[in-house]
Parts: sequence; C-alpha cells; structure tokens
Amino acid sequence: MALAGAGHRLGPVTPTTLGLTTLDSFESLGLVEPLLRAVAAEKYETMTPIQARAIPPLLEKRDVLACAQTGTGKTAAFLLPIIDHLARNPARGKPPIRALVLTPTRELAAQIGDNFEAYTRFLDLRHRVIYGGVNQKPQVAALRRGIDVLIATPGRLLDLHGQGHIDFGHVNFFVLDEADRMLDMGFIRDIRKVLALLPKRRQNLLFSATMPNSIVKLASSFLYKPVRVEVDPQSSTVERITQQVMFVEKPNKKRLLVHLLEDPTIESAIVFTRTKHGANRVVKQLTKAGIEAAAIHGNKSQSARTKALAGFKNGSIRILAATDIASRGIDVDGISHVINYDLPNISESYVHRIGRTGRAGRDGVAIAFCDEGETAYLQDIEKLTDAPLTVVIDHEWHYPEAMPKPGVSYKAPKQQQPNRGPRKPSSQSKSGGGKQGEGDGSTPRRKKRRRRRRPAPKS
Repeated sequence: MALAGAGHRLGPVTPTTLGLTTLDSFESLGLVEPLLRAVAAEKYETMTPIQARAIPPLLEKRDVLACAQTGTGKTAAFLLPIIDHLARNPARGKPPIRALVLTPTRELAAQIGDNFEAYTRFLDLRHRVIYGGVNQKPQVAALRRGIDVLIATPGRLLDLHGQGHIDFGHVNFFVLDEADRMLDMGFIRDIRKVLALLPKRRQNLLFSATMPNSIVKLASSFLYKPVRVEVDPQSSTVERITQQVMFVEKPNKKRLLVHLLEDPTIESAIVFTRTKHGANRVVKQLTKAGIEAAAIHGNKSQSARTKALAGFKNGSIRILAATDIASRGIDVDGISHVINYDLPNISESYVHRIGRTGRAGRDGVAIAFCDEGETAYLQDIEKLTDAPLTVVIDHEWHYPEAMPKPGVSYKAPKQQQPNRGPRKPSSQSKSGGGKQGEGDGSTPRRKKRRRRRRPAPKS
C-alpha cells in the first residue's frame, strides 16, 4: 500500500514502460471470478488502452496518475482493481468505508454508482452515492448501515462528515476523478480538506481529462511514486468526428440552431452553452419551434436533471441543452451531433464537448457557432487541436465579419471567474435547500447583514 503524505513529491513523471499494453483481455488480469463474470455480462470483450495500462499497476498497489477523456473506459479502470481487492478481503460485520471516489458533479457520481452496481452484481459489496441538492436522510441511513465504497461530491461529503456521519479512518483507496474539472469549479480547498482527513497509508488514483501544471502540482502533494498513464496525446480530438464552424451574428444563433435541428438526420444532439441561463433560453426557443428539448445545469433540481437525462437516453427527448460542468457524467452512445452554441472560453472544454459524439465506433458531427466576440476562442481551439475546423458558409446567416483574418492574432475577452464550490457546510443541505451550485447543489445562500444605525448623540 502506498504511503501518501505531504512530504512526498511526484518528481519527474514519464509514461510507464512496464509493457502493459500487450494485455488486452480481462482474464489475463487474474481478477476474482464473480468480477470477471460481471464484466462479461456487460459485454466487455477486450480492455481499452486506459484499462490495459492503468489496471495492472493498480493491482500491484501502485499509485496512478492518468490522463484520459470521458468515454475511454476510465471508470472501469479504477473500479475493477478496487472491487477485486475488496472481494478478496471481505469486511467482518458492518462494513467500514474502504474506498472513496470524489467527483465534481452529481451526474458523474450517479454514473460511477451505476457502474459499480453492475460490476458487483455477483458480489456482496455495498456502495452509496451522495451529493447535495437532495434530502440527506436516505444517505445518512445508508452510511449507518455500513458501506464498502463511497462515491461523493465534495460539498455534501464534507457536510456529512462535519455532522459526524462519515468516518474516513478505514479508507484504503482514494480516487480523484475529473480532477481538472474539480479545479475549474473551485473545489481545490475542499480537496485539500478531504486529503487531510484520510489515513496516511492508502492507495491513490488521480484521473483527469487534461494534465495542466495545476493538476501535476496537485498530484505531487499526495501521490507517491505514481505510474503515469496517458493513453492519447494530450487534448487530442476524436478522429471519427467531423468538425465544422459556422460564422454567425450573435442574435442569429437561435435562428441558425432551429434551422439545423429541423433536419431529421440529426437524431440526437447536445447543444452546449456557456451559462445556465443560455441553456434555458435555448430550450425555450426550441420548444417554441416545436422541437423537443430539455436543459441540464446546476440550477435545475436533481429530479429535473435526472428526468432530462433519462429522457435523452431513451430517445423521448431529442435535444439536450447543457453547460460544461453539468455535462460531466453524460455517457450516452448514439449522440449524432454536438453543437457548440457558445464557444467555450477554455479551449480544453471543446475537446471534452465534442467527445460526447462519435462513440462506440460511430461517426459524429461537431458544429461550432462563432460570433464576432468568439474569434479568439476559435483560434485557441484550433491551436490546441492543431487542425482548422471546416468552414461552412452555405447558410442564410453566414457572417464574414466574425471570421479571423489571416495573420491576425485575436485577444480573448476577459474570462469570468469559474463557479466556486461550497466553502462551508450548511444545515440547509439536509433537505436540499439553499442555492444550488453547478456541481453538487450544496452551496448555501448567504444572507445580507443589515447595519444597525447608531443613535444620534444627544445634544
């Protein structure tokens, strides 16, 4: 078991040279039989690159630092070794929390919980998913009964720990998933608080879609001599996706969107907006045009988000309008198109967005709308992906003034501060009250203090 502590440093990190890529079957890993049976029931035939490179060192009790996009099989990469260990070392009596998976959003936490349930169908292991924005009583009841694995968002996790419902004393595995998004959402303080509460001796796993310096710095604070796994070139785009850009004036984006979605060949699509209000406006515009759509973002209740995602998965809802943060955890095969209604001000987010399509061996189309204020964002995206997007001009609202001029480097507008995660636990989160944050919905609404006026001095 790796010894984690602030005194250990990551040091020079290079891709592993253990020759693990030759392993392509789950049987070759030597996993327990009930786990292999569950994997077969999920129709997993061969391991994905991230699984082939990450699982063996994890089984050897090594810390792992992995760069992998959503949709590459990374959830199985960190869950299977944990489940194998727990199955080989069953708890006696009431199970304590032996593995903690920390995720940025409710949707991603729920998805990981679904995967854990599928992988442990033939094993007697308990888990619980906890997040804010919902009543905490069922979560507390499950914690009292005992669980082996806890999957949580930061706000509700620290809230319930502060109330005395969570004991971290037996945690052997700590997984930090979607670490880059965690930092984007301002959860760094909460991550550090959680790390300070965990036992020093544990195995650590950090997964991130991108690997900027901030992630490497965070990893160096708690990973011990990790094996670094990077399955694809950093921020690489999917080859099966056709990437297009349409230049349009901002007021005409809604007209262009409705025009595109009137095409029946667009079977299902995610429309990405930069803000929650933007997602709501898109749904309102599409509904008015007779196009079935739903929004998913942090201001929506958990039941509304779950209903929208379920409708999108079963096909009753054709279009899903989403923000970047809420989209984490949307793992749906068969999405034919991704439409960037607003270009992201963080270029790496573009790669994550378009990765929602072109999955499971299918082709996909990613269309970007670019207005006159987003030219710099487009330049950043093309610089990151090292490939220009195909320009489409045969539409009624083509706007040449938004096109970048050759040889001109455009400066991006000042970026807004990312939505911060919860700072302090709040009793309001017990019943899902308070203002819901983009991540787990446990950010309390702060009340303004009224200043008392001093009485005028007596003459």
